[in-house]
Amino acid sequence: MIALPLGLGVFLARRMGPRWGLYGAGAVTFIASQVLHVPFNVWILNPRLEGLGFGARGLSRELIVSAILLGLSSGVFEEGARYLTLRFWQRQARSWRQALMIGAGHGGAEAIIVGILALVAFFQAVAYRGADLAAIVPAEQLASAEAQIEAYWAAPWPEALLGAVERAFSLVVHLALAVMVMRVFTRRNRLWLAAAIGWHALVNTLAVIGVQTVGAVATEGIVGVMALLSLGLIFLLRDKETDTASEPARPIPQTEPAVIEPSEVRLEDSRYAD
Repeated sequence: MIALPLGLGVFLARRMGPRWGLYGAGAVTFIASQVLHVPFNVWILNPRLEGLGFGARGLSRELIVSAILLGLSSGVFEEGARYLTLRFWQRQARSWRQALMIGAGHGGAEAIIVGILALVAFFQAVAYRGADLAAIVPAEQLASAEAQIEAYWAAPWPEALLGAVERAFSLVVHLALAVMVMRVFTRRNRLWLAAAIGWHALVNTLAVIGVQTVGAVATEGIVGVMALLSLGLIFLLRDKETDTASEPARPIPQTEPAVIEPSEVRLEDSRYAD
């Protein structure tokens, strides 16, 4: 989760040339979006979802509505933040390649934060494994803590990789979303912002429904399909004219002027001579 987004940034910087500052801008954009997104979900959206009965297993109208609302919440805050970054901060970034770098930073920040949390959880599981939890955990939480530790170490090792797989898929989706939002400015059409919000919401909606109905592994398959479609969108929406214009001009090779000896030129051979 930590290595993938950093590797993607290195690849884009070396192969396509966008500056690392755009990666940082994308990362800051994601963090800034969560400053409003998380409180909105915790204090406003989640209490209403609990009233709908969200969290129960099985496909239902309540689950679909809850998943759509969660998807729209994520789409509005994150794509809205991406739009504001391009509109007021990174106003010089207007190419396809620069959009990819911003998207890599946005999705990369999310992946790195989730990776750090997973790493902390791993260290905690290592520290608590074989320890006397009764001396650490309150008595009323002891049974739950023991069950969590046991489940953590009993999980098959391939499941530990699902988080990294999901982040890889999410990175591709974020690249596509950044390209879509960039088109708001290169095509002067805000419908592209609506399209980005809708695509973001659709991916999240399917993921939420999948986790509640078909399990984690099948859900990653669904997200993987959306990532493949997003990859297609990335290349389909490449604006070659704008992208080429953003590249530095290649220097014209300098060659030595040909030296013509006087004996090689005869005045009568010139068609301009009278």
